[in-house]
Amino acid sequence: MHEKSNNNIQLWTKNFIIITLLNFLIFFSFQMLQPTLPIYVKELGGTDSVVGLVTGIFTVSALIARPFAGKTLDKIGRKPVFIIGLAIFAASVLAYSWLPIIGLILFFRLIHGFGWGISNTAVNTIASDNIPKTRFGEGMGYFSLASSLAMAIAPAVGLSYITKYSFSNLFLIASALIITVLLLVAFSEYTKPKKTSEATAKTSTKDSLYEKSSIRPSIVIFFVCTTYGAVVSFISLYATEKGIENIGLFFTVYAVSLLVSRPVFGHINDRFGPDFSVIPGLIMLFIAMLLLWQASVLIMFLLVGCIYGIGLGFGAVQATIQTMAVAHVPTQRRGAANATFFTGFDSGIGFGSIIFGMIASALGYSNMYMLASAAIVIAFILYVLLAKKSKSFTTDIK
Repeated sequence: MHEKSNNNIQLWTKNFIIITLLNFLIFFSFQMLQPTLPIYVKELGGTDSVVGLVTGIFTVSALIARPFAGKTLDKIGRKPVFIIGLAIFAASVLAYSWLPIIGLILFFRLIHGFGWGISNTAVNTIASDNIPKTRFGEGMGYFSLASSLAMAIAPAVGLSYITKYSFSNLFLIASALIITVLLLVAFSEYTKPKKTSEATAKTSTKDSLYEKSSIRPSIVIFFVCTTYGAVVSFISLYATEKGIENIGLFFTVYAVSLLVSRPVFGHINDRFGPDFSVIPGLIMLFIAMLLLWQASVLIMFLLVGCIYGIGLGFGAVQATIQTMAVAHVPTQRRGAANATFFTGFDSGIGFGSIIFGMIASALGYSNMYMLASAAIVIAFILYVLLAKKSKSFTTDIK
C-alpha cells in the first residue's frame, strides 16, 4: 500500500478499504477476549486484583513494544513488522487454551501484549499512509468504524459462546481470525513511504522512539483510557454482582454509539478544530462514570454504554486526539507518532486496570467507578492547560 497525495481528496481507495477490513478482523479477535478472559481467570481461582493484572500486564507489554514497532515501521517498512506482530498475537492466544494455569496465562498475556502492540501500531500506521491529510479526521473516523463494529459484535459473541461451548474453542476461533489476517497480509504489497523534504528538515528526531509533537495529546488520552481499563476489566463482573444477565448488550450499545459518532466528529474536527469534540466528550465521559457508580439495572448499564461510546464521549475524544497526534507528522514519522499516541492509550488502560482493580478489591466495584470519574477531571484540566500553553495543540489541525 502506498501513501496518497495530500492533494488527493479521494478517501475510499482500494488500499484504504482493505486495511479497514483487516482492522475489523484484528479487533474482532481482540474484543472477543476482552470480557471473557476476566471470567476465565475468575473460574481458575483468580481474585479481582489478578483480573486487573491480566489486563494491566497486557497493556504494559504493548506499551513496551509500541515505540520499537513504530521506529521499525518507519525504518524497514510496514509489511514485515505487521506480519511479526500478527504471528506473536496468534501464537499467544492459542497458548491460553493449552495451559489453563493462572501463572502461565499471565506470562502469555504478556506475550499477547507484544503482538497486539506491534500489529495495532502497524495497522494504524498503514491506515495513516492511505488517508489524505485534508480529510484525516474524517478518514480516521471511518477507519475506526471497523474497530467499533467489532466492539458491537465480538464481546457479545464471546460471552454468548462461552455459555454454550468451551473457552478453548473460543481461543481457537480468536487465533484463527489473526492467522487469516496474517495470510492476507503475506500476499499483499506494501510500499515503504518515500522521504520528504519536511522529514529531512527534522533529522534530529528521525531516529527517536517517540514523536515529540504527539506527546501532549498522548498525555490527555492516558487519563481518558484509565476509565476504559476500569470498564473493560470489571463491567462483566460488576453486572454479575448486581444480578444482571446479558451484559454483552453493554458492549453492543457502546460500539453502535461509536459507529455513529466517530465519522461525524472526525468531520467536525477537520472543519472546526478539536475543542468542539474533545471538551463535550470529556464532559459526557464524566457523566457516564457517575451513572455507572449508581447503576443497578440493565437499562442503566445500557445508558452508560450509549453515553460512554457516543460522539459526545469516548468516540469523540479518542478519534480526535489521535488525529491531533498523527495528522501533521511527516509520513516517515507516522509509525513513531502512532506509537507515541498508543503508548498513552495503552498505559492508561493498563494503569487503570491495575489501580482500579486494587480499589475494587478494597471498596467494591461501585465506589471504584465513582473514583474513576476523577481521571476525566484530570484529563479535562490537562487538555485546557496544554491548549493554553501551546495554541498549536488545538489549532494546527484545523
